[in-house]
Amino acid sequence: MADMPALDWARVEQLVEGCAQCPLHQGIRHKVLGQGDRHAPLMLIGEGPGEREDEEGLAFVGAAGQLLTRMLAAISLPRDRVYICNVVKCRPPRNRTPLPEEMAACLPLLRMQTALIRPKVIVLLGATAARATLNPDIRITRDRGQWTLRKGVWMMPTYHPSFLLRDEQRKPEAWQDLQALRDKLMELGLYQDLYGA
Repeated sequence: MADMPALDWARVEQLVEGCAQCPLHQGIRHKVLGQGDRHAPLMLIGEGPGEREDEEGLAFVGAAGQLLTRMLAAISLPRDRVYICNVVKCRPPRNRTPLPEEMAACLPLLRMQTALIRPKVIVLLGATAARATLNPDIRITRDRGQWTLRKGVWMMPTYHPSFLLRDEQRKPEAWQDLQALRDKLMELGLYQDLYGA
């Protein structure tokens, strides 16, 4: 068996930049790996880059990203102390939902990111992220806020911030999920040490 290169961030960045596994890479401005604290105990995974993210090469910088920053701040989590990324690294045309084959092509990259970060808690932002990483049968309105322990990592689906911008009546449910996130971080002994609360 040939020697595999050691997994590190430089290798992941190289793989993302060189990826042509699906048609999404055609016609984009930037691939969006993700950003934040690469040693964070908390990882947030969304669906895919939007227009602003494609322009800037950063995850969650548009209106949904601004809402996400405020949501994290509401439970005293500084955005720069978490890691934020998406299932797919290229913007789908017209911000449509990524196709199953597009997500399947990107999942190995997401797994590499997760392996490097080694989070204790993952929040899945929206149905697409939850179905791609946790369970293809998830219905976000039914399953949001429920914790699943997988390979030592606690995972919870919740609403995507862009959905909350379209349907503000769901914000109280999202607030419940944020409180559950804070409680889980406290239960695991992560909240006070890492977030200074």
